[in-house]
Amino acid sequence: MKSSVLSLFLLSIICTTSCGHGEEDSFPTFSALPIPETLPFDNLLSFDYYNQRCPQLEQIIHTKLKQWVAKDHTLAASLLRLHFHDCFATGCDASILLNHEGSERRAEASKTLRGFQVIDDIKVEVEKSCPAIVSCTDILTAATRDATVLLGGPYWRVPYGRKDSRISNVKDAEMVPSGRESITTLLELFQSRGLNLIDLVVLSGAHTIGRTSCGAIQRRLYQGLNGTSSMPNPPLDDHYLDFLQRKCRCASGDYVDLDATTPTTFDSQFYANLQKNMGLLSTDQMLYSDPRTSPIVNSLIGAPSLFIHQFSASMVRLANIQVLSGLDEVGEIRTNCNFVNSYNT
Repeated sequence: MKSSVLSLFLLSIICTTSCGHGEEDSFPTFSALPIPETLPFDNLLSFDYYNQRCPQLEQIIHTKLKQWVAKDHTLAASLLRLHFHDCFATGCDASILLNHEGSERRAEASKTLRGFQVIDDIKVEVEKSCPAIVSCTDILTAATRDATVLLGGPYWRVPYGRKDSRISNVKDAEMVPSGRESITTLLELFQSRGLNLIDLVVLSGAHTIGRTSCGAIQRRLYQGLNGTSSMPNPPLDDHYLDFLQRKCRCASGDYVDLDATTPTTFDSQFYANLQKNMGLLSTDQMLYSDPRTSPIVNSLIGAPSLFIHQFSASMVRLANIQVLSGLDEVGEIRTNCNFVNSYNT
């Protein structure tokens, strides 16, 4: 009964920005979407921001991204992770893309991030058509949406108008969850960024795709959560644990799928895996055991389409964290995503 009530509650808060499943060759264009009567966000983001100044933007992003993912499908999941790291550190401002000594990108926590070349390639093409108009932040946000669609996930409308940060500090990368936090710590982190309990559970579902290195899960496989036990805590299914220990025994540089069942498909199987004690990361498995999050997990297991729709809404909320926009904000439109404009040569 609780699960049914929660499912109805989740459905009631689904954002109108979700447009259901999108086919990889049928992305809605600016002209095909209704223009809202008022700006949808207080910080001056809008769905029609580039309608006149760069109407071909979404087609450029989609075409380029499709080319990259065709060559390496793992890049789609990498872009979701890159976008999350950017937004969770200091807000969605492309600070993760700045490539200089002491930047977030050079931090230890950022060493496994990928997808920078994809954004650079898209940016070059966009600059040819719309010079100094489109921010790197908006490109990363839209590319993340398109990457999700290419893996079978939902399409959602992206409001535009973000600017790029001129600052990036290595210490800010430490603010991104590492996969070893408690649910309480995670919830506090999410709430501090304007996200809620549902966003925590739903955005964790991005682990339905992607991989992590064996080195990143050594502690989980052999030392447990607090390092005092030889058994994983929270627990792992015995057969799954045996597989992981065999795979990761000798090569910490090998990679393991975050979703052991359907690793290349964007679906709700991630949550069903938790029910079977097959959550690869400690923080993922704890979503099923913590009384605050387990009812949401059960609802998503029971209604797979609920995850697809709510993921759209939570991604829009994520992409709206502390954005730089408007005439009086500190920010710029970088012409090269790797450097602030004053550094360009």
